[in-house]
Amino acid sequence: MPDLRVRALQLLTRREYSRAALKAKLAAHAESEEELNAVLDSLQAERLLSDQRYAAERVAARGARYGNARLRQELRQQGIGDDEIAAALPEAGDEGARCRQVWQRKFTHLPDSPAERARQQRFLHYRGFSSAAIRCVLRGDDES
Repeated sequence: MPDLRVRALQLLTRREYSRAALKAKLAAHAESEEELNAVLDSLQAERLLSDQRYAAERVAARGARYGNARLRQELRQQGIGDDEIAAALPEAGDEGARCRQVWQRKFTHLPDSPAERARQQRFLHYRGFSSAAIRCVLRGDDES
């Protein structure tokens, strides 16, 4: 067990992990499921492992490039619960403003044909932005 705890702490010193991701990384080194869960529980009790902190960090790091739907999907894939996701998403900021920034970095002008409009919509949708945010951007609303 001490060896497993040391390995977990070495991983956590490099970056944050969700409980599910850390469990997957350590599973090959654990003698039993109970030992692994005991180490993870003790790390959580000591606040060294936190899904909430992981979610906030992920949203802060990727929020400028992706919409709420994409961020939510990525966090769910990492085993983060809906409550932690709901608490972390507002830290990314206004989705409409982020959508506009991503659009401005990629495109120089509003679409002038239906094909170009569809291309820009697909790009923003792939990035996880909501339909409402995409519509506002492609309409040219709130342009400064």
